[in-house]
Amino acid sequence: MSTAATLPRRAAAPSAASARRYAAFAARRTGQALIVVVLAYVLVFLVLAAIPGDPISAQLDSPQAGYTDAEKAQIRSFHGLDRPVLVQLLISLGNAVRGDLGLSLSTSQPVTAVLGAAIPSTLALAVTALVLAVLIAAVLGLLSRLLPEGPLNGFVRALPTVFLSTPNFLIGLVLIQVLAVNLGLFSLVDPDSAGSTLAAALTLAIPVSAQIAQVLITALDDSAGQDYAEVAVSRGLPPAQVVLRHLLRPSLLPTVTVVGLVLGEVLGGSLITETIFGRTGVGTVVQKAVAAQDVPVLLVAVVLSAAVFVVVNLVIDLLYPLLDPRLRGTEGTR
Repeated sequence: MSTAATLPRRAAAPSAASARRYAAFAARRTGQALIVVVLAYVLVFLVLAAIPGDPISAQLDSPQAGYTDAEKAQIRSFHGLDRPVLVQLLISLGNAVRGDLGLSLSTSQPVTAVLGAAIPSTLALAVTALVLAVLIAAVLGLLSRLLPEGPLNGFVRALPTVFLSTPNFLIGLVLIQVLAVNLGLFSLVDPDSAGSTLAAALTLAIPVSAQIAQVLITALDDSAGQDYAEVAVSRGLPPAQVVLRHLLRPSLLPTVTVVGLVLGEVLGGSLITETIFGRTGVGTVVQKAVAAQDVPVLLVAVVLSAAVFVVVNLVIDLLYPLLDPRLRGTEGTR
């Protein structure tokens, strides 16, 4: 009876050990991600501080402003511009840890308010675009394996190359002309409507989906040549079952990796897309901040983009052992 009682413990031991290894792996990766975000903050701050000139000098020295020298010195002192750069950096880091991201130099509003008003629009655009890109890539990847060899299959496999070589602005202009002007599916007057958001997201998703589709198609082709795929075919399973049950899961690892990598393109492409569709998002705010040399807004916007990229790649890194059982015993060595 004692032997039987110990069996569950022995069976559970490997699972508990694996869970502890995964927890340590997740904690280490999270710590590394935090370090990357802090280093990004420091690097962006130093680069912006190296830009010649005082970011508020043009406003203070304007004849129309009428500031006295004492008032100019007081304003520079209020923004901390009279201190050494390293002191400014330490103060800025300390304030950021407490949630104080400073004031915009051009509007005197808190940076959190300036970006907070623009983030929902950009977030809706980026998330919708990424979801559409994954769906388009999944359809193209699955069709490349399910369609029989022939012209239609070749056409599907050629679409990612066509998508990748087509500029964002051209896709956007075509969609506006066809969907808004010719078909009237959405209004150009309301850039934040559901139809306009979907069209803008599709503009951004088409080139991004090409990269994901290319990796997925290649991974599916590689999986199709493996022994387990040949065994599944020899058992007489339908093609759809072979692809969905035996080829798709081994192909997810490189596909998920490239999804994390294209996030930077989604964030970068939002500036052009927002301009084409007249949307007010983070890209528009950054554009105005660059023109006005609004350093606090630029600092937070760039670091926020870097943080989003790091977090998404952290999530993907943590998904690796869950997607591929072969990696579950190697978290501690990675």
